[in-house]
Formats: sequence, structure tokens, C-alpha cells
Amino acid sequence: MIRQKIPATPSIRRLPQYLHIIRQTQSEGYEYISGTVIAQELNLEPIQVRKDLAITGITGKPKKGYPVAALITAIEHFLGWDVVTNTILVGAGNLGAALTGYQEFQYHGLHIVAAFDVDTAKIGSRIHGVPVFSIETLASHVKKLDISMAILTVPSSEAQRMANMLVDAGIRSIWNFTNVKLKVSENIIVQREDLTSGYALLCVMMNSTREARIKE
Repeated sequence: MIRQKIPATPSIRRLPQYLHIIRQTQSEGYEYISGTVIAQELNLEPIQVRKDLAITGITGKPKKGYPVAALITAIEHFLGWDVVTNTILVGAGNLGAALTGYQEFQYHGLHIVAAFDVDTAKIGSRIHGVPVFSIETLASHVKKLDISMAILTVPSSEAQRMANMLVDAGIRSIWNFTNVKLKVSENIIVQREDLTSGYALLCVMMNSTREARIKE
């Protein structure tokens, strides 16, 4: 299978930040926005912003910038946020519950249609309107709902077993919120979100700032 070349990850990660600023500009009644304005808001170089936006296929106009409405459409289409993606969540614990209640997902085309857990106290209930089913019914629901993506928020000890169950059920994309590097075949897409890495970076930055103040 020949895979399409994917743009650099940092560029993709910056696009949602751009989109937030562009939408704010649109709400203020502006029809155009320049790469320089976006760069200033995010402390980036204008050339970097222009390179990032270029991957969406849109080009700006000299002395005017980018048409706001068209730029929003281009970014959303590139990210696939203009199409609704139904997904399931496996692990209805604290993190899973928080994700089902995250309202921003609805603006990004992500729709969590069902959650699965082993806790009998949760099975049959709803979390932020999302029904919780027994993990034993996973395969039948994936087939019935025609789901290809899952969010994994189970304990690390159960991560690989649940991933295997998801793949066997027909899931082809997994958003992994555990700290386990999942072992799956190459045709399965896995995006791992390591929350501790982000926290570690924040701690180092805080310590660096604290030490700089002490030296002053």
C-alpha cells in the first residue's frame, strides 16, 4: 500500500491555533487576515505561518492577506473537520467522561456516539448524553454503528488487550490516551497523546523561570 505523504506534524498541530484566531477575526467583522497578524498572536515568524497555511492549498492576496471565510473553509477541509466522524470511547472513567463532555469536539466534526466499560455501575447509564455499554458488546456495536475510530482511555494494564479487541472489531484508527505504545499492524492508525510529557515540559519551564528569578 502506498501512503500519501503527510505534512510535518508541527504544521498540522499549529493549524487549529490559526483557526481559532481566524474565527475570532471573522466574528469581529473582518474579511481578510494577514499571516503577519496570525504570527504576532502566536509569537511565530510570518514566513512560518505562510508555509503552514500553504499546505491547505490556499494562497493570500498581496497587501490584503487571506480571505477569512475561504481560509476557514480551507483549514477545516484539510483537517477533515468539515465531515462528521462518528467515534466510540473505550474506558468511561474520569478522563473518558471529561472527553465526552468536551463541547469543542462538535466544532471539529468529532461525534462520540457510544462509550464502553467493564464497570457494571456505569453500563446502561449516560455520560454527557453518551450511552455506556458493556465492553462485551463492542464488536456488535462497531458493526451496527459503522465505526472506524475509537478513543482509548483505559488503565495502562488493559491498553493492549483493548486495542486488540478494537482492531478485531474493525476499528482502523485509535486515539490513544494511555501511556502504552500499542502494538498493532501497519494499516492501523494510532495517535498517542502523552499527557505526562506535556506536564513534564511545563514543569521544566516553571523551574527554569523560578531559578532565573532567584538569580536576579
